[in-house]
Amino acid sequence: MDLVARQVSEALWRSLAFFNVFRLLTIIGLLAGMFFFARSPVNELANPVDAAMLLGGYTIFALLFTAGIAKRWPSFDLQLSCQVTVDVLIIVSLMHLGGGVKSGLGILLLPYLAAAGLIARGRMTLFHASVASIALLLQMLWANLTQSGEDWASMPTALLCVASFAVAWLAFRLSRYAEENRALAEQRSVDLANLAQVNERILQDVSDGVFVVDENETIRQYNEQAVRLTGLRPALGSSLAADVPELAGPLLRWRAQPGVSAELVQTADGRNTLRARFVPLNEGGNGSVLIYLEDMARLRREAQQLKLAALGRLTANLAHEIRNPLGAITHAAQLMQEEADNPLLQKLTRIINDNSQRLERMVKDVLELNRRDRVKRQDIKLAEWLDTFNEEFILQEAGVQALQIECEPQVLVRFDSGHLQQVLWNLARNGWRYCTQQPGSLKLLVTRQHEFWVLDVLNDGPPVPPDAQSQLFEPFFTTESKGTGLGLYIAREICAANGALLEYLSPPQGGACFRIVFGYTDGQKI
Repeated sequence: MDLVARQVSEALWRSLAFFNVFRLLTIIGLLAGMFFFARSPVNELANPVDAAMLLGGYTIFALLFTAGIAKRWPSFDLQLSCQVTVDVLIIVSLMHLGGGVKSGLGILLLPYLAAAGLIARGRMTLFHASVASIALLLQMLWANLTQSGEDWASMPTALLCVASFAVAWLAFRLSRYAEENRALAEQRSVDLANLAQVNERILQDVSDGVFVVDENETIRQYNEQAVRLTGLRPALGSSLAADVPELAGPLLRWRAQPGVSAELVQTADGRNTLRARFVPLNEGGNGSVLIYLEDMARLRREAQQLKLAALGRLTANLAHEIRNPLGAITHAAQLMQEEADNPLLQKLTRIINDNSQRLERMVKDVLELNRRDRVKRQDIKLAEWLDTFNEEFILQEAGVQALQIECEPQVLVRFDSGHLQQVLWNLARNGWRYCTQQPGSLKLLVTRQHEFWVLDVLNDGPPVPPDAQSQLFEPFFTTESKGTGLGLYIAREICAANGALLEYLSPPQGGACFRIVFGYTDGQKI
């Protein structure tokens, strides 16, 4: 039996319990009338002692019914039919003791039949009315057989039988109508629950942060992206001004001037700039409002990616076209240098060679941009891999001291091995160039930050100037006269292609630090 069926079954048993309470109250009312009211219909019975005994037996039956309902045994339909049959027999017996239909006690049959029909929800209602009618007709027949000289009172009895069927039929129709409404309400509740789940899923999956605020500036709903962008997790039902004050002012200004649909806001920690958009859920803007939060840094990155994608395609084509004439120029300069006896001519050819080599490096770096999607990620035991990298770096880079490495042996990251070597070689070479070049000046430190492994390349040289930090990873930005300005940009792009993040940090103890965060893309674990 599913949940809905169990709920319906429990509702039927509760209704039967209330019906039994009504029965007990009726018995109490009849007994009270017998003992406290002189003109009670029960006191006008031919034999009050028999009536009292009958009500006592009725009380015992009601208590037995209470135990049966509590134990849910026997079945519901059987219990209801037995209870209605007992009710009919007791009431008709009381009516017989009172002289038949003229006692007025027969009217008690109608509420019992109506209640039974509503409780049974249309089932057995006509059967109950038939039981009542048969009991009334048998009482009339018995009364006329045992009480000679009395009128048969057939018309009142017939009218009471018709009333019993009418009430039973009315209860049947009302119960069917109630059952249809109940089924419709259950279907609507299921539809609403499904719709709520769909809305919740959509709300959580959108890339923007979302707050739902009512007309009293009370937070009704929000998604996890809003928590990540604002750094706050307000309680549902709390005030927007109290928990997210940076959005309360813009919302008030928007309500005053609904034409202004967006406004830039700064988060409380000052790290993020967000664009807040306000969308009313009803006309006028005075009711509930959807607040969309867009990360301006993400929008700038997306815009930059579009520009860089177009630039990459252009520069890649240019690089292919430049390589052929560049090779010819280099070859011609080498031939001129071999035959040149004039020192000035040798100097000029050396300048040509140096700049040709610089252009060759730039072309090579540009072509590397088109290889970032050729990723073959694999599991790397970072401690062993760093030891091997250290040995190769010392052998190939002249004058380099051994790198200081701190990495736990169980660290496992997923990265393209060739790409990781390219990125780390670039960072280590730059770090050695700017450090004091003493033992321990360049360190590779692997630690656990929250749920991500991070690799820090630390050096004790001067930090990157603050005005240059914002442009550090932009293409063609360099502070060296002979640099291409593509090394850090390519390193960051390679990290992004491998599901990692490359960023610059300024350590509190001084120096410079480039950090690789493995398994992290735009703040989301991959």
